Amino acid sequence: MTFPSKVTKGHATGNDFVMYWDPDGVYEPSEQETRWLCDRHFGIGGDGLLRLARTEDMRGLDSALVEACKAAGAEWFMDYRNADGSIAEMCGNGTRAITLFAQKLGLAAAGSPFALATRAGVKTLTSLGDVPELGQDVFQVEMGAFSIGEIGEYRVTIPGTPGQANGTFVDMGNPHVVAVLGVTASAGEELGRPEFAVLNNELAAVSLPDVERLDLVTKPVVDPAIDSDQNAEFLAIRALEPEQDQGSAFMRVNERGVGETLSCGTGLCASGVVLQALTGIHQWTIAVRGGRLRVTVHDDSTVTLTGPATIVGEVRLA
Repeated sequence: MTFPSKVTKGHATGNDFVMYWDPDGVYEPSEQETRWLCDRHFGIGGDGLLRLARTEDMRGLDSALVEACKAAGAEWFMDYRNADGSIAEMCGNGTRAITLFAQKLGLAAAGSPFALATRAGVKTLTSLGDVPELGQDVFQVEMGAFSIGEIGEYRVTIPGTPGQANGTFVDMGNPHVVAVLGVTASAGEELGRPEFAVLNNELAAVSLPDVERLDLVTKPVVDPAIDSDQNAEFLAIRALEPEQDQGSAFMRVNERGVGETLSCGTGLCASGVVLQALTGIHQWTIAVRGGRLRVTVHDDSTVTLTGPATIVGEVRLA
């Protein structure tokens, strides 16, 4: 088998992973092995597999990426696989889980920034310890640059569910389409302000049910289709405080290669990017079914994600 006899189970706001350390670069999993490890009935169970290997031992990487990782001092690489065995470019929650794992292994110091190599470039994580309202073992992740497409360029539907919504494409190193479906009554009191005209236009096009009532076991359909497939995020805005440059929202997500998950780090960042584009607000507290995180969208088109991570325990395989 191409994985070690001992693995670790962890999660970051309910987005859960099977993780292992591969210091010699000899345990590259096959698709079948990944599917088995992540199977919730016949394996350990997880939304994905995280292999921590030396950047120099990773095969098939673009030479420019390898050089960028070396230049940033990123010795360790997060090799992320979706639960279906497919390779993904990036996982925001996974960066926090695997950095906590690296701390437990003595590879990352709690008081120093940790440069983590990924297929979407180097991500720098800083340990914040325990943070009120967010939880224990909280990390701030410099998620890097994003790009955003035209607002409302896509139509998003869910087979078997009546209605549709506009969606906006965001590239976070992996592809996302984000749809805002509604606002709470308290947030709705702010919608008459002229700066929210674009948000009002997007809300007027929504005929899908409330975010809480969506069937996200069924994979959403994005039109026009995106060749790479995509994660699809659905949002309800809970508060708008433009004077404080703050807002809050609730998010659900269907991840490509996985299905609905309790949280998605890059999806949270993509959601913050779209919310900022619609409202001008840069700082967002976003609740997911697995917890609460903070997203800050910077004017230089970069994003910071802050949230907790948890090690559940070690598993010795038979």
